[in-house]
Amino acid sequence: MRKSQRLTLSAVTAGLTVLLVGGVLAAPSVGATTNALTQLVKNPGFESGATDWTSSSGVIGQWGSSGEAAHSGTWDAWLNGYGSSHTDSLSQSVSIPAGGTASLSFWLHVDTAETTTSVAYDKLTVQVGSATLATYSNLNKNSGYAQKSFDVSSYAGQTVTLKFTGVEDSSLQTSFVIDDVALDASGSTPSPTPTSPSPTPTSPPPTGPERTPAKLAYTVNLTSDSTGANWSGIEKIDFTNVSATPLNEVYLRLWDNYHGSCPTTQPIKISNVTGGTAGSLEVGCTALKITLTTPLDQNQSGSVSFNLAIAVPSGSDRFGRNGSYNYLGNALPLAAIRDSAGWHLDPYTNNGESFYSLAADFSVTLDHPTSLLTPSSGTTTETPGSSGRTVTTATASKVRDFAWAAGPFSHSGTTSTSGVKVDTYWTSGVSSGSAASIQDASSKALDAHGSRFGAFPYTQQDVIVDNTFWFGGMEYPGFVLDTPSSTAAVHELAHQWWYGIVGDDEYRAPWLDESFADYATDLYFGRTGSGCGITWESSAEKLTNSMAYWDQHSSRYGTVVYGYGKCALHDLRRILGDSTMANLLTEYAQAHWYGVSTTAEFKAAAQAKANALPTPVDLTSFWSSHRIEG
Repeated sequence: MRKSQRLTLSAVTAGLTVLLVGGVLAAPSVGATTNALTQLVKNPGFESGATDWTSSSGVIGQWGSSGEAAHSGTWDAWLNGYGSSHTDSLSQSVSIPAGGTASLSFWLHVDTAETTTSVAYDKLTVQVGSATLATYSNLNKNSGYAQKSFDVSSYAGQTVTLKFTGVEDSSLQTSFVIDDVALDASGSTPSPTPTSPSPTPTSPPPTGPERTPAKLAYTVNLTSDSTGANWSGIEKIDFTNVSATPLNEVYLRLWDNYHGSCPTTQPIKISNVTGGTAGSLEVGCTALKITLTTPLDQNQSGSVSFNLAIAVPSGSDRFGRNGSYNYLGNALPLAAIRDSAGWHLDPYTNNGESFYSLAADFSVTLDHPTSLLTPSSGTTTETPGSSGRTVTTATASKVRDFAWAAGPFSHSGTTSTSGVKVDTYWTSGVSSGSAASIQDASSKALDAHGSRFGAFPYTQQDVIVDNTFWFGGMEYPGFVLDTPSSTAAVHELAHQWWYGIVGDDEYRAPWLDESFADYATDLYFGRTGSGCGITWESSAEKLTNSMAYWDQHSSRYGTVVYGYGKCALHDLRRILGDSTMANLLTEYAQAHWYGVSTTAEFKAAAQAKANALPTPVDLTSFWSSHRIEG
């Protein structure tokens, strides 16, 4: 269930520019059969020297004795590292079969003599054809290798050149070391539509021309104190204006300043902004306008960066501290959306969520005491830091937010039947038996939701269990907070699809994720939604009301948005039939994969299914009786 649930659990049971995919397990679209994956890169680990590669002199070699050991074997590709103006390149032409999926991956190690923590002096770009997939720099230095992965399915049926280009400035070396490059691809052939389709789209739908800034990439480097409650460092946001209207400014949402006392106490502080000029905090200190140094016309790109300080307040909350356990939900400043309605600068709500963001890519480095575990969004790797410290690097692609926790958690891991790694963390107040139960339910729920709405597109899911939360649970991409309740776990994981993968404006249309997540929870537990009694309290009460209404009528929020919402979807299922309803949700999710759902679009999709029934049905009266407007 969502943060909004001040309800009891019984109420619920009743009712760099990195485009990482993190190892997508992509299934085909409905009506296709995927062939086995084939690795297309020749001499992927350079163990045959420069064979099949085109590179600058002195790039491919056995560099272990020079301090640049291979990730595997003894050969690797070492770009730059001269400490003077220099450009190196490495490339190979690859033909990707048509009709399937494709994923590019490689292992990257970066070391540098640069001491700056804010300026990218030396850069490595990764390209497929003429498109740049990623840019790394001296700011991405790490002590070991980190795997980078990209979905390149949009190039299926083409012969493209994979290219790495390193550019070094006039002083202080930076080395970019690459190994074990792979491009795994599949072809597909037509086949009958499966009874229980579970397609996973391999690329997001185009961002609507009115939703900007888009093509967002967040690069974050933070260091904590000994408790994990205070963090400081640097955040950079790269973005593109996809609107025909020039972008003169961006707004950052500092959501967790709601938990302070505006304007005197701010848990989230930004300083030393580059790329623009910061204005005054607005909307209860949760919004900050940055006027760009250079306005952006359509398809032009820019960036802003700033120093970031986070202080976690006391109190067991999605952003809060329970003893030695720290929860950092919504702690990272995110870019607000400007669309046809203007800038979305809605206030924070503690009943539900106000969050509305586009799918983005995150590269987050957390330097913390080794005694603290840091479950987070994304796929993580750990390397030793300075004495008694660990550096956790997390990469998350096509996600709407990034959250983490820090504390002396107990930990257990498993892998779901479909191959998703499920890591469970729990506090000292939760028994290992309860944690094991939640882990089992989480693993099964991920597979069940995936079979209904499309295979889970990420490789890792973290589940954090704390018995002191005042709410039932809270969802973030790849990271959920739960009380020791299987129902809460199943509901929060349904939000990985309904909010995470299929986004929505959570402030203005909360039913689009809450109702759908609770409906998915019912399906998991085999509940039919029979006997739903809907009694409207007033003519103003509607399922599609915004959080502005529900904040004024908080006692009805759970009843209507959760209870009446899932009942509406059960009733729609009874009109369309089980199979048609299942296909509707699968196809609707696929059409909005990494995109944004609206009430009008869902109504249109449902009506199209109703029109295709042997006896077509006009859903006008259904929408009216269930008060679904828009």
